[in-house]
Amino acid sequence: MAEDQEEVGGIVERAIVDLLERRDPTSSICPSDAARAAYTGEGDGWRALMEPTRQAAWRLAAAGVIEITQGDRPVTPAEVRGPIRIRRVRQRRGPRPA
Repeated sequence: MAEDQEEVGGIVERAIVDLLERRDPTSSICPSDAARAAYTGEGDGWRALMEPTRQAAWRLAAAGVIEITQGDRPVTPAEVRGPIRIRRVRQRRGPRPA
């Protein structure tokens, strides 16, 4: 990844995590929320950050920081068809101790 791309990636990763931390633990965000939060200019220039935001989300998902969902179900990059949502990793419930 080029240095500028790394910098943009870091900015949008922080925007994703910051937005999720300010929301209810069960809430999700749209990638456009993070792109808008990361964009420092005026107008709709945030749209140019959409692909870097999606890439950052997949990196965070691979690291186990967030989940990417469709229809409230976690998905993999191979499964995605259409809009996605980003949420904190939900705690999995294991079997109850005896």
